[in-house]
Amino acid sequence: MTDAKAAILSLLAQRAPDATICPSEVARTIAADWRAEMPVVHAAIDALVGDGLVRLSWKGRPMATRSGPYRIGHPIDR
Repeated sequence: MTDAKAAILSLLAQRAPDATICPSEVARTIAADWRAEMPVVHAAIDALVGDGLVRLSWKGRPMATRSGPYRIGHPIDR
């Protein structure tokens, strides 16, 4: 999960403050078989959300937890 956390934070660091990333983009950076890596990515996202290091949204609306499609972004108070 540490690789997934690092990948999430690295991808976000390369984006504008208001930009978001897709969970599958994270998985693609850490594994060739990215679909198999999605549970690890989801767990890393949950941990980072819990730590306040990332936020979730869908179509511009904030989400408290993962549910259905979502995007990962910088924390609001960044």
